[in-house]
Amino acid sequence: MAIDMSLVKKLREQTGIGILECKKAIEETNNNYEEAIDTLRKKGFKKAKAKSSRITKQGVINSYIHTNSKIGVLIEVGCETDFVAKNEEFQTLVKDIAMQIAAMNPKYISEKDIPVDVIEKEKEICNAQLRKSGKPEDIIEKITEGKLKKFYSEICLLNQIFFKDEKTTIEELIIEKIHKIGENIVIKRFVRYQVGEEI
Repeated sequence: MAIDMSLVKKLREQTGIGILECKKAIEETNNNYEEAIDTLRKKGFKKAKAKSSRITKQGVINSYIHTNSKIGVLIEVGCETDFVAKNEEFQTLVKDIAMQIAAMNPKYISEKDIPVDVIEKEKEICNAQLRKSGKPEDIIEKITEGKLKKFYSEICLLNQIFFKDEKTTIEELIIEKIHKIGENIVIKRFVRYQVGEEI
């Protein structure tokens, strides 16, 4: 099958990944654009993992105030060099993540930040509800796992769906940017303020 070069070009423009890798992805997926994106994401994930141990001593602190002035966010995102910290793409990423926090109100950055007692309480509630409905124990365990996954996707920033792209999580978005920019990127901390909300 002949490679559709218009898809290669589109893929390169969207991902910022090299032309040869884009061409290979289109070839591997028989000109299926969506599958090619997934292929590159998987490859990018592997490359991003290799960069994830690098120290992020540079970065930026950014803010976002919602148009009604009722919600505000402060966020610190780290990178490896001052050059990348000043990069427009990195700055846009930080602003997008701040807007995500304003809109979706996550409580934690990732699953590992959730206190054990919060997870245990959520499990307890799920198990109690399912036992009440008379479901067997092995089924209860599986359903609880699924419910916990959904719980994480609501309260953990990295697990949330990116508000600009319903096919991408925040973690996947960061992985894409690590691959494109070539440096480790880490969300270090954030705080979200809402008028009338107790801290």
